Amino acid sequence: MRRPASRFLTILTIVLSTCITVASQSVTREIGGSTFQIVNKYGRVAVKAEQTPDGNASLAKLTADSAKGVTEGEIKIVGGVVTVVASDRNKRIDISLTVPERSSLRIETTGGAIDISGNFASVFARSDTGTIAADIPPDDVTYFFQWTESRPRVLADFEISPAKEKTAGRFEVKGKHFEPIEEKRNQVVSVDPIPEKMPGKEPKPEHQKPKTTSLNFTTARGIILLNVPPNEVMSDLRERPLTNAAKAIIRSGDSLLMEAIRRASPKYFGDYARSLPPLRLEPTFASKGDRVPNPNANTKTALVRVTDLQNRSISGLTAKDFEVNENGTVRDIISVEPSTAPFNLVLLLDVSGSIENYVNFIRKAARNFVDTVGSEDRVSIVIFNEDVKRLSRFTTDKGKLSESLDTFDAGGGTAYYDAIAYTISDTLRPLKGERTAIVILTDGDDNRSFLAFDSLAGSIQESGALIYPLYVPSGLIALAATGADIDPLRKKYMSLTAKSEGEGDKLAKISGGVYYPITQIGQIQKAYDDIVIQLRTAYNITFSSVSSEANGNGASPKLKIRTKRENAFTAISRVTVAESKN
Repeated sequence: MRRPASRFLTILTIVLSTCITVASQSVTREIGGSTFQIVNKYGRVAVKAEQTPDGNASLAKLTADSAKGVTEGEIKIVGGVVTVVASDRNKRIDISLTVPERSSLRIETTGGAIDISGNFASVFARSDTGTIAADIPPDDVTYFFQWTESRPRVLADFEISPAKEKTAGRFEVKGKHFEPIEEKRNQVVSVDPIPEKMPGKEPKPEHQKPKTTSLNFTTARGIILLNVPPNEVMSDLRERPLTNAAKAIIRSGDSLLMEAIRRASPKYFGDYARSLPPLRLEPTFASKGDRVPNPNANTKTALVRVTDLQNRSISGLTAKDFEVNENGTVRDIISVEPSTAPFNLVLLLDVSGSIENYVNFIRKAARNFVDTVGSEDRVSIVIFNEDVKRLSRFTTDKGKLSESLDTFDAGGGTAYYDAIAYTISDTLRPLKGERTAIVILTDGDDNRSFLAFDSLAGSIQESGALIYPLYVPSGLIALAATGADIDPLRKKYMSLTAKSEGEGDKLAKISGGVYYPITQIGQIQKAYDDIVIQLRTAYNITFSSVSSEANGNGASPKLKIRTKRENAFTAISRVTVAESKN
């Protein structure tokens, strides 16, 4: 009796294994033609146009993927029409398609995103709630965008026509954008005489002239992006007047941040930029203590920070734990001592509507931080809601800092990303090259910034400022303000969003700081104590040197200081001439 059962189990195992193998595979097809239609109600559609060799006809290549696997029967292709028929309504199948340049597309989804890139003749796209993103040549574009159930949410890398309200609550954006080739050529500045004959002055062959790309996008409540990366989209897509933070960022001359604000509010950006004097590169000056009077000095001192895999500072290191290499030669280490240099600290406080009516809690938390830092550390306090306000300039006077905390009220939206950019580009910009850090107290949610989170990374790294985000759920602050005990069942709902958690951790990592997700109010003071320890754990490494080259921080580009500790990493803050101990 066991043999038939055993045989049945063997057959069943083979069948299941076969099904799993088939289901786990993606489906790949080739399609001919130059016009393509894709209907994929519940998945993403990404189409890329690629140039074919010598303009020859080429087959389009389609790939269908799903976490649950895709079967051949779920992808139906008739001519150039691709229809996704998922076996389960809850199953998401994503479509990727590569087509020849100047193809025509028609794409329909319900909640799936639509992403197109390349040179197309025409694109018709419809999605109820999915984002429609296009990355196309901007030379010659006609566009018609329509929202059927919401106000328009659109972001473009060039100026587009204003939205018009139509009947039945519909909104339309319609227009044409054209960038002449001669205009682009004239943007190139040359200091050499222009020859009488040059290729650019000859008539351009007909097949090389820009050809019109026609875009027709319809969505119920989705977002339309034109030549803007989806990860650089800010929280609020409505064009609105610039805040003080946005204006300060524009004045700073940070090209990456300026470009992000221009995309977010092109009209107001242009109006404000025209009111400013021509942007000039400002000379930078090292502070008196950081100036290198003699780059040819035989002895120099490097301020070095050493961290572990969790980005936490490592203490207790001595000369035997380091190696200094300059111009490919190992240099003698004269001494290694703990650094006592003071810090320039910015305390960035969220006073938006998410914590309204809990001003006393924020004031108390801020005062505790001021009391925790060293007496020689300079502190500046900046608050933010839908805009920013500097309560105090850098000072060591703790009494003035405490008094400044009585001068604000809470409420309004949350322009968190703008506040970080303002702190970097305005408050800390005059201190470039000095030891700087930003300590942030917030719940991590943003709903009013002109900037997107991903647009901050480059400027943060360039600033050299360490960032220590303390993310406190607003519900936890609310309960702490009442003095009530936290019900364990209720406590699990007082958590940060996954988006905030990820961004807080990323902020700390890209800057070299530490992220502190707060789950109990008592953890805030512990975080302050830990931050002070982290800031104080650095080393002055004095070494023999023969190099005369120096970067902005005084370090030779060929200077390398490493630690012999396993899984430990070094960062050079600055290099100065070693002080004489005679």
